[in-house]
Amino acid sequence: MRDQDGDPGSGVTTAREGGVDLSRPNPARMYDYYLGGVHNFAVDRRAAADVLSILPETRDFALRNRAFLRRVVRHLAAEAGIVQFLDLGSGIPTVGNVHEIAQDVNPACRVVYVDHEPVAVAHSRKLLEGNDNAAVIQADVRDAATVLSHPDTRRLLDFDRPLAVLMLQVLPFVPEADNPRGIVAAYRAACVPGSYLALAHSLTPEFWPGNVDQAIELYRSSTHPLHLRTPEQVAALFEGYELVEPGVVFTAAWRPDRPIHQQDAISSRAVAGLGRLPSR
Repeated sequence: MRDQDGDPGSGVTTAREGGVDLSRPNPARMYDYYLGGVHNFAVDRRAAADVLSILPETRDFALRNRAFLRRVVRHLAAEAGIVQFLDLGSGIPTVGNVHEIAQDVNPACRVVYVDHEPVAVAHSRKLLEGNDNAAVIQADVRDAATVLSHPDTRRLLDFDRPLAVLMLQVLPFVPEADNPRGIVAAYRAACVPGSYLALAHSLTPEFWPGNVDQAIELYRSSTHPLHLRTPEQVAALFEGYELVEPGVVFTAAWRPDRPIHQQDAISSRAVAGLGRLPSR
């Protein structure tokens, strides 16, 4: 992507172009940079480079989270028989998106992506051109009523049938004051028994090496500061769901494609799980 923080290479970071705030780095665009994407700006690259200089493990963390997305969506489509997905905080599209994974298993799978970051939404719309079974809506995932009532949500998702709600690395950007458990509960209430919640969440500093507090401080200057949680706090977000084996575990340890060592699992720096909504 061209450096759009003003003129190419100018370093100006006070502009706003096309509804995109270029005065501060954005975590979704920083995440895109970690994954090797090109949908980011100079302000994002500078912030991401600063994080990587402190915690080079951050890039592996992003890749492991992406691998969990692939495994859990494949499981839901191929083994659980889920054909509709609501991906909350979907971020900037890169290789191996939800619709690509699910529709490779079953072309009838339908996917609704939700993000409020303009770059993420714009590139998702471009990627989804010609795909009638997938759409992206620009909305704040905290506003469940708006997400659930959106015309594209109602067009593609049948809430009288089981579906999968995906919340991968979105809740670390939701403070306790915004009631993350209440947000999860609002989407859970819209789903019928047999629906699923897939969730991944970054862990608190004791699970990270090095000066993680300094990296967290860098995120405070971004559009969405980090709010890390313990494994126990993440597990509590599955209230109302029955956990699918192996439960809430390090991200790399959730149904890995091959056996992994414990240290490989720990290096995920995040936990993930899949819950199934039982009969009421």
